[in-house]
Amino acid sequence: MTDKRIPLSVLDLAPICAGSTAAQSLANTLDLAQHAERWGYRRYWLAEHHNMPGIASAATSVVIGHVAAGTRTIRVGAGGIMLPNHAPLVVAEQFGTLATLYPDRIDLGLGRAPGTDQRTMVALRRHLAGDVDRFPQDVLELQAYFAAPESTAAPVRAIPGEGTQVPIWILGSSLYGAQLAAALGLPFAFASHFAPAELDNALALYRHRFKPSATLAQPHAMAALNVFAADSDAEARRLFTSLQQAFLNLRRGTPGQLPAPVDDIATFASPQELVMLEHALSCSVVGAAGTVRKGVADFLARTQANEVIVTAMIHDHAARRRSFEILAESAIA
Repeated sequence: MTDKRIPLSVLDLAPICAGSTAAQSLANTLDLAQHAERWGYRRYWLAEHHNMPGIASAATSVVIGHVAAGTRTIRVGAGGIMLPNHAPLVVAEQFGTLATLYPDRIDLGLGRAPGTDQRTMVALRRHLAGDVDRFPQDVLELQAYFAAPESTAAPVRAIPGEGTQVPIWILGSSLYGAQLAAALGLPFAFASHFAPAELDNALALYRHRFKPSATLAQPHAMAALNVFAADSDAEARRLFTSLQQAFLNLRRGTPGQLPAPVDDIATFASPQELVMLEHALSCSVVGAAGTVRKGVADFLARTQANEVIVTAMIHDHAARRRSFEILAESAIA
């Protein structure tokens, strides 16, 4: 890498692999978190998705508690909670409880998208009209619940929650999140692992418009990166085909469990789909240790990110764990 090493973290979608179960997925999540802690990763974040046969982290705050209980020092959090799906008070109570149980270890990343389809959003019992547009107000409401109370006579209080000051991050895959994070003086994380198109513009906008706050004096940006590491470039490329297949299945409207790898993704995808994959997954580093070291260094040079969060949708758990181990040996701060 370079002489300037930065913190690396893990983004886990708790993949349910083809032929496996949600129970095994959640056991794998804890195992990976425990190893990540030993290898020096700073954060372990889980993402909220609903109605997805291949993702086991729908009840994100519950899985965060599962991981925090089984680890000791690594920060555990949400990357993220999709705020349109929830009343801010409920999120404050959930994460206030987590912060009370695991002090100074809980992060809360907030997303503006529902993280699911419209039918499922209705099933989550939230209104379709207005919820996304209320995102800035909901963030402010959530901050207020976490603040130390000026008076115990407040009409609505988050207990546990108030006074915990749970760190809030704004997540985004477009310029909107960058603008909001800058305006509120909050840290910003960009979902470049699947939506890279606006990565450079969003980071530039965030830094240019950032307004210091009581939370943060300077802009602090994290960028997401797919890293598939193995003992050879060829094996890493083969592992990468699981994510490529899953991405195509989602785009085709047929999401399922995380597929086993194939020898050649061209046997699964049309030429047009291969072009789409190359663009959508362009923020990916795939290879052996040397390739990974250079790829992460190049990504850091491009983004000047303060942190990088890494995800790896690998079908075999031992291979996924090995991928993060190789990355830690190659590039960890």
